[in-house]
Amino acid sequence: MSKIQDNEVRWGVLGVGNVCEVKSAPAMNLIPHSKIEAVMRRSEAKVKDYAERHGVSKWYTSAIELINDPEVNAIYIATPPYAHLELAKLAAAAGKPVYVEKPMARTHAECMEMINVCEQAGVPLYVAYYRRELPHFLKIKELIDSGILGDIRSVHINLKQKPDASLITKVETNWRVDPELAGGGYFFDLASHQLDLMDFFFGKINHAHGFAANQAGTYEAEDIVTGSFVFESGVLGTGNWCFSTSANAEIDETTIFGSKGTIQFETFGKGEFTLITDERGIENFNCDLPKHIQEPLIKTIVGDLLGTATCNSTGVSGARANWAMGQLVKNKV
Repeated sequence: MSKIQDNEVRWGVLGVGNVCEVKSAPAMNLIPHSKIEAVMRRSEAKVKDYAERHGVSKWYTSAIELINDPEVNAIYIATPPYAHLELAKLAAAAGKPVYVEKPMARTHAECMEMINVCEQAGVPLYVAYYRRELPHFLKIKELIDSGILGDIRSVHINLKQKPDASLITKVETNWRVDPELAGGGYFFDLASHQLDLMDFFFGKINHAHGFAANQAGTYEAEDIVTGSFVFESGVLGTGNWCFSTSANAEIDETTIFGSKGTIQFETFGKGEFTLITDERGIENFNCDLPKHIQEPLIKTIVGDLLGTATCNSTGVSGARANWAMGQLVKNKV
């Protein structure tokens, strides 16, 4: 059943910053029955420049004016997390579906408020956890469900990065490490993708416990998190995230362990992964990724709104990543 009364999704984009240059917004004009109707940014010079470069005829410097544009029938919130709740409230009040960047909000409580206001207004709420629709992760999900790994025992996430040298003197320019704007640091920005992907593979995380610290002192947010978690399905998980390591220690590796084999992959790398089984040995997979990385997910959102497909990255699933992150950073040391 169609969730909007139109036969075309006409997007209004709030916050046309870097993510809207290639990753997300351009795809909205490539998907059938979808187009960008209007864009908004507080800086008139920047929003006008974006509109001209991307061929968008209407632009605003006011969020409420864009949301109330009668030609706009769906809202994409591409701002930092601190604004997500308030903008979602405004969009819901206008009766318009919401697609929001990740992490969904700064806290789980804000996520739940977003879910509630959208439910009360009867509008769908989607979250930009686009890895759920990328080809190599769909293949990994297919292999897990096929039983080729046997019974899934555990998963380990290992993400380590060297410090961003530019932050030492220009912390104020990076909202991703300002807890007031982002909810936390790079852990909230990057681990949110990983924990949502684990939710996609194994289901809801029921229990999580961890420790967080700021060891390098480069910025206010945590820069190291360790923890463990338990999925509703019975799979156990562990994670180690550090953003102040040496360059030679940098790694992005997630390993899924089963009774008959393992799968290893990078969350933020190419569309590659390795399957190792007792029966077949080592097998390498390589999938092409789309130029506009959010396009496959946005396509499911357009289909969901028009009644021709289903999107599985919703406010309900997105809030679960925030809940898990909140539990993992609860104990500051």
